Amino acid sequence: MTSKINFSRIFMPMMFFLIILYIGTGCNPQGKGFALPEGNLETGKATFTKLKCNECHSVSDIEWAGNTNDLHVALGGNVRFIKSYGELVTSVINPSHKISTNYYGQKTIRANEEGKSKMANYNEVMTVQELVDIVTFLQSEYKIERPVHNYPMY
Repeated sequence: MTSKINFSRIFMPMMFFLIILYIGTGCNPQGKGFALPEGNLETGKATFTKLKCNECHSVSDIEWAGNTNDLHVALGGNVRFIKSYGELVTSVINPSHKISTNYYGQKTIRANEEGKSKMANYNEVMTVQELVDIVTFLQSEYKIERPVHNYPMY
């Protein structure tokens, strides 16, 4: 008994997937997988302080404005993996998406009793352009650091 392979059942879903992949990445000249307006680094830096992000976060040249009992989360610096544009956008608009409990070896409490992020929700007060500008600014603050391996010679 031989079975016929139905190429349309295999070929059509594969073509649909490839078209969606092309539209999602290939048509976007920035390669971000989705299209948002261009961001401005300097405007993002100004918006970071205007929205008082520095009361909980510090970045290289923006001083932390929190109190001694406040949460202090440093952003930027040397990382082993790039912080993608999409990850940064998600972190701003949905901070509870991914909460780290271990920050540079120190245990910090970043979630409330319900397990949600302590970060305020800015979705109602921040414009899309402000979001794009902040993400453009933050992305510029991360630098890839290659791990150094000192393997012994045999």
